[in-house]
Amino acid sequence: MKNLKHLTIIFLSILTISCGSNTGNKKNDFSIKTNAIKGNISNNKTLKLSVENKKNHKIDSVLYTVNGKKIENNTALQDFKLGDHVIKATVYFGAEKQETSTPITILNDKLPKIYGYEIVNEYPHDITSYTQGIEFFNDTLYESTGQYKESKLRKVDYKTGKVIKNINLADEYFGEGLTILNNKVYQLTWQESVGFVYNVDTFEKLESFKYGNSKEGWGLCNNEKIIYKSDGTEKIWLLNPNTMVEEDYIQVCTNKGKIVGINELEWINGHIYANRYQKNGVAIINPKNGAVEGVIDFTPLRSKVTQHEGLDVLNGIAYNPKTQTIFVTGKRWDKLFEVKIIEK
Repeated sequence: MKNLKHLTIIFLSILTISCGSNTGNKKNDFSIKTNAIKGNISNNKTLKLSVENKKNHKIDSVLYTVNGKKIENNTALQDFKLGDHVIKATVYFGAEKQETSTPITILNDKLPKIYGYEIVNEYPHDITSYTQGIEFFNDTLYESTGQYKESKLRKVDYKTGKVIKNINLADEYFGEGLTILNNKVYQLTWQESVGFVYNVDTFEKLESFKYGNSKEGWGLCNNEKIIYKSDGTEKIWLLNPNTMVEEDYIQVCTNKGKIVGINELEWINGHIYANRYQKNGVAIINPKNGAVEGVIDFTPLRSKVTQHEGLDVLNGIAYNPKTQTIFVTGKRWDKLFEVKIIEK
Protein backbone atom coordinates (compact mmCIF):
# COMPACT_ATOMS: atom_id res chain seq x y z
CA MET A 1 0.00 0.00 0.00
CA LYS A 2 2.90 2.33 0.68
CA ASN A 3 4.12 1.96 -2.91
CA LEU A 4 0.63 2.54 -4.26
CA LYS A 5 0.15 5.70 -2.18
CA HIS A 6 3.56 7.02 -3.24
CA LEU A 7 2.76 6.21 -6.86
CA THR A 8 -0.44 8.24 -6.70
CA ILE A 9 1.29 11.26 -5.19
CA ILE A 10 4.26 11.25 -7.54
CA PHE A 11 2.72 10.47 -10.87
CA LEU A 12 -0.73 9.07 -11.18
CA SER A 13 -3.02 11.75 -9.86
CA ILE A 14 -5.78 10.98 -12.28
CA LEU A 15 -8.56 12.65 -14.12
CA THR A 16 -11.52 10.66 -12.86
CA ILE A 17 -14.22 9.80 -15.31
CA SER A 18 -17.85 10.48 -14.61
CA CYS A 19 -20.02 9.41 -17.49
CA GLY A 20 -23.16 11.37 -18.16
CA SER A 21 -26.63 10.21 -18.98
CA ASN A 22 -27.74 8.98 -22.38
CA THR A 23 -27.24 11.44 -25.17
CA GLY A 24 -29.38 12.03 -28.20
CA ASN A 25 -33.08 12.83 -28.55
CA LYS A 26 -34.57 13.87 -25.19
CA LYS A 27 -37.89 12.30 -26.23
CA ASN A 28 -36.25 8.97 -26.97
CA ASP A 29 -38.34 5.99 -25.91
CA PHE A 30 -35.23 3.91 -25.25
CA SER A 31 -32.04 4.15 -23.22
CA ILE A 32 -28.98 1.90 -23.00
CA LYS A 33 -28.24 -0.09 -19.86
CA THR A 34 -24.72 -1.41 -19.27
CA ASN A 35 -22.79 -3.18 -16.53
CA ALA A 36 -20.24 -0.34 -16.43
CA ILE A 37 -20.03 1.10 -12.90
CA LYS A 38 -20.51 4.86 -13.06
CA GLY A 39 -19.58 4.55 -16.73
CA ASN A 40 -16.28 2.75 -16.05
CA ILE A 41 -15.41 -0.84 -16.91
CA SER A 42 -12.14 -2.83 -16.92
CA ASN A 43 -10.78 -4.32 -20.11
CA ASN A 44 -10.83 -7.83 -18.60
CA LYS A 45 -14.63 -7.68 -18.37
CA THR A 46 -17.41 -8.50 -20.80
CA LEU A 47 -19.56 -5.49 -21.65
CA LYS A 48 -23.23 -6.40 -21.26
CA LEU A 49 -25.80 -4.29 -23.08
CA SER A 50 -29.56 -4.01 -23.09
CA VAL A 51 -32.12 -1.32 -23.83
CA GLU A 52 -34.67 0.09 -21.45
CA ASN A 53 -38.01 0.15 -23.30
CA LYS A 54 -39.77 3.08 -21.68
CA LYS A 55 -43.05 2.76 -23.60
CA ASN A 56 -43.13 -0.99 -24.03
CA HIS A 57 -42.77 -0.97 -27.81
CA LYS A 58 -42.59 -4.33 -29.53
CA ILE A 59 -38.89 -4.40 -30.45
CA ASP A 60 -37.90 -6.26 -33.60
CA SER A 61 -34.12 -5.90 -33.28
CA VAL A 62 -31.34 -3.80 -31.80
CA LEU A 63 -28.04 -2.92 -33.48
CA TYR A 64 -25.22 -1.94 -31.10
CA THR A 65 -22.10 -0.12 -32.25
CA VAL A 66 -19.08 1.39 -30.52
CA ASN A 67 -17.40 4.23 -32.34
CA GLY A 68 -19.21 3.09 -35.50
CA LYS A 69 -18.19 -0.58 -35.24
CA LYS A 70 -20.84 -3.27 -34.72
CA ILE A 71 -20.68 -5.17 -31.42
CA GLU A 72 -22.82 -7.78 -29.71
CA ASN A 73 -24.84 -7.26 -26.56
CA ASN A 74 -22.15 -9.29 -24.76
CA THR A 75 -18.73 -8.15 -25.89
CA ALA A 76 -15.33 -9.02 -24.39
CA LEU A 77 -13.18 -5.91 -24.04
CA GLN A 78 -9.64 -7.33 -23.92
CA ASP A 79 -8.82 -6.16 -27.46
CA PHE A 80 -10.35 -2.69 -27.14
CA LYS A 81 -8.32 0.47 -26.70
CA LEU A 82 -8.64 2.11 -23.32
CA GLY A 83 -10.36 5.41 -22.69
CA ASP A 84 -13.63 7.01 -23.73
CA HIS A 85 -15.99 5.30 -26.15
CA VAL A 86 -19.58 5.92 -27.23
CA ILE A 87 -22.03 3.02 -27.27
CA LYS A 88 -24.87 3.53 -29.74
CA ALA A 89 -28.03 1.49 -30.06
CA THR A 90 -30.34 1.59 -33.06
CA VAL A 91 -33.69 0.11 -32.05
CA TYR A 92 -36.02 -1.17 -34.77
CA PHE A 93 -39.73 -1.56 -33.93
CA GLY A 94 -42.43 -1.92 -36.56
CA ALA A 95 -41.78 0.56 -39.34
CA GLU A 96 -39.85 2.85 -37.04
CA LYS A 97 -36.41 3.07 -35.53
CA GLN A 98 -34.80 5.20 -32.84
CA GLU A 99 -31.19 5.77 -31.87
CA THR A 100 -29.78 6.33 -28.43
CA SER A 101 -26.24 6.42 -27.05
CA THR A 102 -24.26 6.43 -23.85
CA PRO A 103 -20.55 6.94 -23.03
CA ILE A 104 -18.33 4.40 -21.30
CA THR A 105 -14.69 4.51 -20.26
CA ILE A 106 -12.60 1.35 -20.57
CA LEU A 107 -9.81 1.15 -17.99
CA ASN A 108 -6.88 -1.20 -17.53
CA ASP A 109 -7.43 -4.19 -15.27
CA LYS A 110 -4.04 -4.09 -13.54
CA LEU A 111 -2.11 -1.71 -11.31
CA PRO A 112 1.06 -0.33 -12.91
CA LYS A 113 4.29 -1.93 -11.74
CA ILE A 114 6.62 0.29 -9.73
CA TYR A 115 10.22 0.65 -10.96
CA GLY A 116 13.29 2.26 -9.48
CA TYR A 117 16.59 3.12 -11.12
CA GLU A 118 20.33 2.90 -10.69
CA ILE A 119 22.58 5.78 -11.80
CA VAL A 120 25.28 4.52 -14.16
CA ASN A 121 26.91 7.86 -15.06
CA GLU A 122 26.41 11.59 -14.72
CA TYR A 123 27.31 13.96 -17.57
CA PRO A 124 27.31 17.76 -17.91
CA HIS A 125 24.22 19.42 -19.39
CA ASP A 126 23.65 23.05 -20.40
CA ILE A 127 22.02 24.67 -17.37
CA THR A 128 20.36 27.28 -19.59
CA SER A 129 18.54 24.75 -21.78
CA TYR A 130 14.79 24.52 -21.17
CA THR A 131 14.77 20.88 -22.28
CA GLN A 132 11.66 19.69 -24.12
CA GLY A 133 12.90 16.54 -25.82
CA ILE A 134 16.06 14.48 -26.27
CA GLU A 135 16.84 11.50 -28.53
CA PHE A 136 19.90 9.53 -29.57
CA PHE A 137 20.99 8.98 -33.16
CA ASN A 138 24.33 7.29 -33.94
CA ASP A 139 25.45 7.64 -30.31
CA THR A 140 24.94 11.42 -30.49
CA LEU A 141 22.34 13.27 -28.46
CA TYR A 142 19.84 15.57 -30.17
CA GLU A 143 17.94 18.08 -28.06
CA SER A 144 15.00 20.44 -28.56
CA THR A 145 14.51 23.29 -26.10
CA GLY A 146 11.66 25.67 -25.40
CA GLN A 147 10.65 29.19 -24.34
CA TYR A 148 9.98 32.01 -26.74
CA LYS A 149 13.18 33.67 -28.01
CA GLU A 150 15.20 30.80 -26.48
CA SER A 151 14.08 27.73 -28.46
CA LYS A 152 16.68 25.74 -30.37
CA LEU A 153 17.60 22.44 -31.96
CA ARG A 154 20.95 20.99 -30.96
CA LYS A 155 23.33 18.13 -31.63
CA VAL A 156 25.38 17.41 -28.49
CA ASP A 157 28.32 15.26 -27.43
CA TYR A 158 26.53 13.83 -24.40
CA LYS A 159 29.74 12.81 -22.59
CA THR A 160 31.18 16.33 -22.54
CA GLY A 161 28.09 18.48 -23.03
CA LYS A 162 29.79 20.16 -26.00
CA VAL A 163 27.36 21.52 -28.58
CA ILE A 164 28.26 20.10 -32.00
CA LYS A 165 25.59 21.92 -33.95
CA ASN A 166 22.90 24.44 -33.03
CA ILE A 167 20.12 26.39 -34.74
CA ASN A 168 17.74 28.84 -33.09
CA LEU A 169 14.04 28.87 -33.81
CA ALA A 170 12.40 32.15 -34.81
CA ASP A 171 11.30 34.21 -31.81
CA GLU A 172 7.62 33.47 -32.36
CA TYR A 173 8.08 29.71 -31.87
CA PHE A 174 8.18 27.79 -28.59
CA GLY A 175 10.10 24.57 -29.26
CA GLU A 176 8.81 21.23 -27.98
CA GLY A 177 9.63 17.54 -28.46
CA LEU A 178 11.60 15.89 -31.27
CA THR A 179 12.20 12.52 -32.88
CA ILE A 180 14.49 11.18 -35.62
CA LEU A 181 13.39 8.92 -38.45
CA ASN A 182 14.85 8.19 -41.89
CA ASN A 183 17.69 10.69 -41.38
CA LYS A 184 15.23 13.47 -40.58
CA VAL A 185 14.65 15.36 -37.35
CA TYR A 186 11.02 16.14 -36.57
CA GLN A 187 10.53 19.00 -34.10
CA LEU A 188 7.30 20.32 -32.62
CA THR A 189 6.26 23.78 -31.53
CA TRP A 190 3.89 24.28 -28.63
CA GLN A 191 0.85 26.41 -29.52
CA GLU A 192 1.81 27.46 -33.01
CA SER A 193 0.25 24.31 -34.56
CA VAL A 194 3.26 23.65 -36.75
CA GLY A 195 6.21 21.27 -36.73
CA PHE A 196 9.48 21.34 -38.66
CA VAL A 197 11.49 18.67 -40.48
CA TYR A 198 15.29 18.97 -40.81
CA ASN A 199 18.15 17.06 -42.35
CA VAL A 200 19.67 15.14 -39.45
CA ASP A 201 23.26 16.06 -40.39
CA THR A 202 23.05 19.63 -41.66
CA PHE A 203 19.90 20.88 -39.85
CA GLU A 204 18.70 22.24 -43.19
CA LYS A 205 14.95 22.78 -42.87
CA LEU A 206 13.28 20.48 -45.39
CA GLU A 207 9.60 21.15 -44.74
CA SER A 208 6.98 21.98 -42.15
CA PHE A 209 3.73 20.26 -41.20
CA LYS A 210 0.47 21.36 -39.61
CA TYR A 211 -1.26 19.62 -36.72
CA GLY A 212 -4.64 17.96 -37.20
CA ASN A 213 -7.00 17.37 -34.30
CA SER A 214 -4.26 17.35 -31.70
CA LYS A 215 -4.56 20.43 -29.54
CA GLU A 216 -0.89 21.34 -29.13
CA GLY A 217 2.64 20.02 -29.72
CA TRP A 218 4.33 18.42 -26.69
CA GLY A 219 6.32 15.23 -27.33
CA LEU A 220 7.38 12.90 -30.16
CA CYS A 221 8.82 9.41 -30.59
CA ASN A 222 8.70 6.70 -33.26
CA ASN A 223 8.94 2.94 -33.75
CA GLU A 224 10.41 3.29 -37.29
CA LYS A 225 6.92 2.92 -38.81
CA ILE A 226 4.72 5.31 -36.83
CA ILE A 227 5.40 8.68 -35.25
CA TYR A 228 3.69 9.15 -31.87
CA LYS A 229 2.73 12.66 -30.76
CA SER A 230 1.45 13.96 -27.42
CA ASP A 231 -0.53 17.16 -27.01
CA GLY A 232 -0.72 17.62 -23.23
CA THR A 233 -3.97 15.67 -22.85
CA GLU A 234 -4.44 11.94 -22.25
CA LYS A 235 -4.16 11.30 -25.99
CA ILE A 236 -1.13 10.08 -27.93
CA TRP A 237 -1.65 10.52 -31.66
CA LEU A 238 -0.42 8.10 -34.34
CA LEU A 239 1.03 9.98 -37.32
CA ASN A 240 1.83 8.67 -40.77
CA PRO A 241 5.54 9.63 -41.20
CA ASN A 242 5.08 10.16 -44.93
CA THR A 243 2.22 12.63 -44.61
CA MET A 244 2.30 13.58 -40.89
CA VAL A 245 -1.46 13.04 -40.86
CA GLU A 246 -2.96 12.02 -37.52
CA GLU A 247 -4.51 8.67 -38.41
CA ASP A 248 -5.50 7.42 -34.96
CA TYR A 249 -4.84 7.87 -31.25
CA ILE A 250 -4.64 6.01 -27.96
CA GLN A 251 -5.74 7.31 -24.57
CA VAL A 252 -3.38 6.80 -21.63
CA CYS A 253 -5.16 5.07 -18.73
CA THR A 254 -4.48 3.18 -15.52
CA ASN A 255 -6.93 0.97 -13.66
CA LYS A 256 -8.34 4.13 -12.02
CA GLY A 257 -8.79 6.63 -14.85
CA LYS A 258 -7.23 8.64 -17.65
CA ILE A 259 -3.81 10.26 -17.24
CA VAL A 260 -3.50 13.78 -18.62
CA GLY A 261 -0.44 15.96 -19.22
CA ILE A 262 1.42 13.39 -21.32
CA ASN A 263 4.60 15.18 -22.43
CA GLU A 264 8.03 14.04 -23.67
CA LEU A 265 7.98 10.60 -25.31
CA GLU A 266 10.56 7.90 -26.05
CA TRP A 267 10.16 4.52 -27.75
CA ILE A 268 12.00 1.83 -25.75
CA ASN A 269 11.78 -1.90 -26.47
CA GLY A 270 8.21 -1.88 -27.74
CA HIS A 271 6.77 0.58 -25.23
CA ILE A 272 6.29 4.33 -25.03
CA TYR A 273 8.03 5.95 -22.08
CA ALA A 274 6.43 9.29 -21.21
CA ASN A 275 7.11 12.16 -18.86
CA ARG A 276 4.03 13.68 -17.32
CA TYR A 277 4.06 17.48 -17.12
CA GLN A 278 5.03 18.85 -13.70
CA LYS A 279 5.62 15.35 -12.35
CA ASN A 280 8.88 13.52 -11.68
CA GLY A 281 7.72 10.13 -12.86
CA VAL A 282 7.86 8.37 -16.21
CA ALA A 283 5.02 6.12 -17.39
CA ILE A 284 5.64 2.95 -19.39
CA ILE A 285 2.74 2.76 -21.85
CA ASN A 286 1.43 -0.08 -23.99
CA PRO A 287 1.22 1.51 -27.48
CA LYS A 288 -1.58 -0.82 -28.58
CA ASN A 289 -4.21 0.12 -26.01
CA GLY A 290 -2.80 3.01 -23.94
CA ALA A 291 -2.41 1.07 -20.67
CA VAL A 292 0.12 2.38 -18.15
CA GLU A 293 1.97 -0.83 -17.35
CA GLY A 294 4.70 0.68 -15.19
CA VAL A 295 5.91 3.86 -13.52
CA ILE A 296 9.47 4.95 -12.75
CA ASP A 297 9.92 7.42 -9.89
CA PHE A 298 12.79 9.81 -10.69
CA THR A 299 12.03 12.30 -7.89
CA PRO A 300 15.46 12.06 -6.14
CA LEU A 301 17.34 13.17 -9.29
CA ARG A 302 16.31 16.79 -8.95
CA SER A 303 18.20 17.12 -5.67
CA LYS A 304 21.40 15.99 -7.43
CA VAL A 305 21.56 18.98 -9.81
CA THR A 306 22.58 22.55 -9.04
CA GLN A 307 19.70 24.31 -7.29
CA HIS A 308 18.95 27.71 -8.81
CA GLU A 309 16.05 30.07 -9.42
CA GLY A 310 15.38 28.88 -12.96
CA LEU A 311 15.45 25.17 -12.11
CA ASP A 312 12.37 23.36 -13.37
CA VAL A 313 10.94 19.85 -13.59
CA LEU A 314 12.20 16.56 -14.98
CA ASN A 315 11.70 16.55 -18.75
CA GLY A 316 13.79 14.60 -21.23
CA ILE A 317 14.16 10.87 -21.69
CA ALA A 318 16.24 9.09 -24.34
CA TYR A 319 17.33 5.51 -24.97
CA ASN A 320 20.81 4.90 -26.37
CA PRO A 321 20.85 1.61 -28.32
CA LYS A 322 24.64 1.47 -28.13
CA THR A 323 24.78 1.45 -24.33
CA GLN A 324 21.28 -0.02 -23.87
CA THR A 325 20.69 2.49 -21.12
CA ILE A 326 18.27 5.36 -20.55
CA PHE A 327 19.26 9.01 -20.19
CA VAL A 328 17.16 11.57 -18.33
CA THR A 329 17.46 15.27 -17.58
CA GLY A 330 15.23 18.24 -16.85
CA LYS A 331 14.50 21.84 -17.68
CA ARG A 332 17.60 23.90 -16.88
CA TRP A 333 19.34 20.99 -15.19
CA ASP A 334 23.14 20.98 -15.28
CA LYS A 335 23.34 17.18 -15.40
CA LEU A 336 22.33 14.39 -17.75
CA PHE A 337 21.86 11.08 -15.93
CA GLU A 338 22.50 7.68 -17.47
CA VAL A 339 20.38 5.10 -15.63
CA LYS A 340 19.33 1.47 -15.57
CA ILE A 341 15.75 0.62 -14.64
CA ILE A 342 15.15 -1.77 -11.73
CA GLU A 343 11.88 -3.46 -10.81
CA LYS A 344 11.03 -3.05 -7.15
